[in-house]
Amino acid sequence: MITRTGIIGISMAFGLLLAPVGAFAADATVVLTVHHADCVLCGPIVKRTLARVTGVKTVAVSQADEMADVMATVTYDDAEASPAAMIKATTGQGYPAEISKPAKG
Repeated sequence: MITRTGIIGISMAFGLLLAPVGAFAADATVVLTVHHADCVLCGPIVKRTLARVTGVKTVAVSQADEMADVMATVTYDDAEASPAAMIKATTGQGYPAEISKPAKG
């Protein structure tokens, strides 16, 4: 005989098996080094370009000075977006990018 607790447990396990894969997605963050973005308008263009990638949640850009590469910190849903898609988007706008190397400490 199956108890009420057993039925609930079986129901919950079955529900988890049927849950959409997106339910298990997580936010991820990547820092991109974006090249050729050395004018006053480039940072905002890079930010807008990245924000339009499906799955991107937040974008923050910074630049040490007007001659430096732009650093873009992007938070995204890893089930919908990828660093490769972001790099493709910025490169398509004339700003080739790469995943930033961690600082050596």
